[in-house]
Amino acid sequence: MPSFEEIEARPLEPRLLQLSGISRASIEAHHRLYQGYVAKRNEILGALADVELDKANQVYSSVRALKVDLTFAMGGIKNHELYFAHLGGEGGDPDGAFRQLVERDFGSVSAWRDDLRATAIAARGWAWTAYDWDERRLFNYLGDAQNTFPIWNATPLVALDVYEHAYFLDYQTDRPSYIDAFFENLDWSVVNGWISSYSIPS
Repeated sequence: MPSFEEIEARPLEPRLLQLSGISRASIEAHHRLYQGYVAKRNEILGALADVELDKANQVYSSVRALKVDLTFAMGGIKNHELYFAHLGGEGGDPDGAFRQLVERDFGSVSAWRDDLRATAIAARGWAWTAYDWDERRLFNYLGDAQNTFPIWNATPLVALDVYEHAYFLDYQTDRPSYIDAFFENLDWSVVNGWISSYSIPS
């Protein structure tokens, strides 16, 4: 296994402690979970450095177990970094390039929001709005686990965590109210910045 560098969790930004409808306690607990994914990524890559590659087997082997768990840990890192990065804004309807994409591909902001809400309620773990580079349009994708990603060659622009850990402290089993709060805290300047940095055509 090639050598690797350990990474550190991104710090908890102060703006995330002042969200509307999502408590400080919930965000702090959520961020600790993210830190755990980072720690496990480092631990698993360390273990892979010494694994016996010639004993790989699809039924059971150390290589298989570690590789599967690595995708879960790294998915947990990437998903949460997207999630935290675009929270802390004033929410409301999107503007700029993202709004243009939404109106083109869904017909209206309300149609996009209704579709993402339904996707999130139907999901067991995550819902994303992602730009599909092959079809050249937005889709709302569903993921049931940290290592269930949007379709290959698609760039997530909105990442909605619907695991219970994201909302149970504040809403218990009332996921729809949490989803409302999520929409009211999105920072559209961040999302539009991603569209610009990835040169997504609108």
